[in-house]
Amino acid sequence: ENMDNYLRALDINVVLRKLVCLLKPDKEIIHTGDHMVIRTITSLRDYVMDFDLGVQFEEDLGPVDGRKCQTTVSWEGDQLVCEQLGEKRNRGWRHWLEGDQLHLRMTAEDEVCVQVFQKVK
Repeated sequence: ENMDNYLRALDINVVLRKLVCLLKPDKEIIHTGDHMVIRTITSLRDYVMDFDLGVQFEEDLGPVDGRKCQTTVSWEGDQLVCEQLGEKRNRGWRHWLEGDQLHLRMTAEDEVCVQVFQKVK
């Protein structure tokens, strides 16, 4: 939902925006103590975030939009919240579970994109 406008807020070119809007990504999340790995898997390319909760790190978003930012991921209640500080205002995301569905709400500037993933059994 609203992926094209979200990508436009990140200055992604129109060709890549159209391609990304056609993708059906999968998510793989590995959580061990305060360490997490979140892998987004698509037919185009994979993106891996490997981090410790609550610890700021430099995230290379080159595969996404060519930028680097200072990223912190932490729990807020039952939601995993990511804040990405850099060139774009209000950039980040939230993950939360509802039953067998993983919800993802991404923000950049004034745009919000929502994705829902179904748990694979």
